[in-house]
Amino acid sequence: MINIFERYKTIKREHQINGDVRDREVRVIGEDGSQLGIMSSREANALAEEAGLDLVKISPTAQPPVCKIMNYGKYLFELTKKAKEAKKNQKVVEIKEIWLSMTIDVGDLNVKAKQAQKFLTSGNKVKVSIRMRGRQMAHSNLGIEVMKNFYELVKDYGTMEKQPLTEGRSIWMMLAPNKA
Repeated sequence: MINIFERYKTIKREHQINGDVRDREVRVIGEDGSQLGIMSSREANALAEEAGLDLVKISPTAQPPVCKIMNYGKYLFELTKKAKEAKKNQKVVEIKEIWLSMTIDVGDLNVKAKQAQKFLTSGNKVKVSIRMRGRQMAHSNLGIEVMKNFYELVKDYGTMEKQPLTEGRSIWMMLAPNKA
């Protein structure tokens, strides 16, 4: 419940309403969307009060600023409703990580590839990493070859978003799911 009130305060700060509109001249739009013309903010406020509605500045940067006569409470309700709907419909893409080693065997590589295929088919991105130890640092090209072999196993399920990249002691690449 607190979030709705916080959102209301944030939105309220975004718009100037009624007495907060203090411009000398404003372009006024009626409740039905019709142009009422350019007038002083006092006249516009009086029109809004007559109709029992609010005067809301919707475009403060325009010359002159644009104000609309509307039910502000209903407008806020619609905004929060749209925001909730948008949040509900968005899909959060997670990044799953798979660790390999430079000396990984074929069987283990296949097991890791199956796991990556599961992640990619469920719509998640996969970060594939190799941690180099000791003398492996001198042979980072072998790690990149392991990465390329791994990609060959999963290329039917995802695309390579970032090529294998060496950063310090690690090599990593990013795989994104295929759009099907």
